[in-house]
Amino acid sequence: MIVSQPTANRENHCVKETAPKGKTKDTMAKKVAVIGAGVSGLVSLKCCVDEGLEPTCFEQTEDIGGLWRFKENVEDGQASIYQSVITNTSKEMSCFSDFPMPEDFPNFLHNSKLLEYFRIFARKFDLLKYIQFQTTVLSVKKHLDFSSSGQWEVVTERNSKKQSAVFDAVMVCSGHHILPHIPLESFPGIERFKGQYFHSRQYKHPEGFEGKHILVIGLGNSASDIAVELSKKAAQVFISTRHGSWVMSRISEDGYPWDMVFHSRFRSMLRNVLPQTIRKWIMEQQMDRWFNHENYGLEPQNKYLMKEPVLNDDLPSRILYGTIKVKPRVKELTETSAIFEDGTVEEEIDVIVFATGYTFSFPFLEDSLVKVEDKMVSLYKYMFPPHLEKSTLACIGLIQPLGSIFPTVELQARWATRVFKGLCTLPSGSTMMADIIKRNEKRIDLFGKSLSQTLQTNYVDYLDELALEIGAKPDLLSLLLKDPKLAVKLYFGPCNSYQYRLIGPGQWKGARSAILTQKQRILKPLKTRAPKASSDFPISFLLKILGLLAIVVAFFFQLQWF
Repeated sequence: MIVSQPTANRENHCVKETAPKGKTKDTMAKKVAVIGAGVSGLVSLKCCVDEGLEPTCFEQTEDIGGLWRFKENVEDGQASIYQSVITNTSKEMSCFSDFPMPEDFPNFLHNSKLLEYFRIFARKFDLLKYIQFQTTVLSVKKHLDFSSSGQWEVVTERNSKKQSAVFDAVMVCSGHHILPHIPLESFPGIERFKGQYFHSRQYKHPEGFEGKHILVIGLGNSASDIAVELSKKAAQVFISTRHGSWVMSRISEDGYPWDMVFHSRFRSMLRNVLPQTIRKWIMEQQMDRWFNHENYGLEPQNKYLMKEPVLNDDLPSRILYGTIKVKPRVKELTETSAIFEDGTVEEEIDVIVFATGYTFSFPFLEDSLVKVEDKMVSLYKYMFPPHLEKSTLACIGLIQPLGSIFPTVELQARWATRVFKGLCTLPSGSTMMADIIKRNEKRIDLFGKSLSQTLQTNYVDYLDELALEIGAKPDLLSLLLKDPKLAVKLYFGPCNSYQYRLIGPGQWKGARSAILTQKQRILKPLKTRAPKASSDFPISFLLKILGLLAIVVAFFFQLQWF
């Protein structure tokens, strides 16, 4: 039996809920505007409903899914993916905490399969009725009496008609993969380049690139995926990287998904307490176990940084085949060639793909609310603007964890909705700013200063931090005494979302079972062939017996010799 922890404590500034479920301290449910119906928006809707709030979601397009809904054409102001995108995090580490994915789903999902899961999720919890599709949010501004009410005036547009409404809180769930970052000023000569160049968000599939010489700028997950896919059609693909990167396979120990092995509380603890030198050495050994990165020109320039590794099962093979060649930073471009910083030149370049990431902006918000200065996001725990008189606006999903984004945004939404209800309170503005500065210093120390690391954070640590805020972090010591089997699983096994439904608000009765049966759901889609019982057992057993006899005989003759 698992006993809930009290939700009232000084550390997380939470109080117990005294009002009946579905009601706040006021007689009317608070109205919440949710901007975007992607992953963050859908789970935010559910969390609002769970807390008895009254949500309205504004979605610019005609459907749910956000980034994960593939469309053949690229549209301004909307996320875009290529047709072949597969998740980098496994289904057991990516599902919502009280809604496991179907056991027959593959462990890593094609974007269409993931979208299917979101549709099942939306139907299960009846979320579609809260969404206004094809509705653009034009502005979110403080209401005239914001200092006392904390309310927001939200102006939207649908079918060329504008409408204004007042909400008690706002959840910004519009994502950060919309505005492409193309640093053309860093590529002298780009203005005279005669070939085609575009950002990776424009890429959809390899058709049309047959026989081309293609240069991919960047070495993130998108860059690697696109380079690998194009290398099967193009004459030659070059991939240019400034700093290198560790490359991992999705397949880890004994064939289990990598994140089921990598993300455990035990391993996270080791990474936190070990000296940097030892941590670096362990990281090198683990990453080079698959292949020697130095031999492939991929070794990271700064091995001390815990930057997000590239997840790609094919990149080393394509480099081994010679269809992809790794190059250093581009120094200059000419009409048809690329000159690299090591002095080498590649001629007849037809296409350049800039897989150089994204910047983010929220055109419907006032500039002062969410901004990035000196590569720092001024949001308390990547969610709350620290200077508001009332904590009634939260950014959900404006983060890049070293793990799955889905359980992360779910915990963010669970916390935000309880803050809106007054069940959790935030510290003072000065305290929040101090935390933001300290967190940023730690982030730079761990991940570096590059633009791609602006939103980076440790996975398990951040999940536990959010769970602590709402009283949902499992008490391992207490659990060890009451349910040692489960406690061992929580500490040494994968840190998945079910753990945060064992106790506290939103407790789910199926959480313990989901944790203990996750292996079955991993293996179910793999075991599609039942091998016949092996008839080799008697022979192998006989060989073992003969081997033991041979050892005994050899030992006997050795004694006779002496």
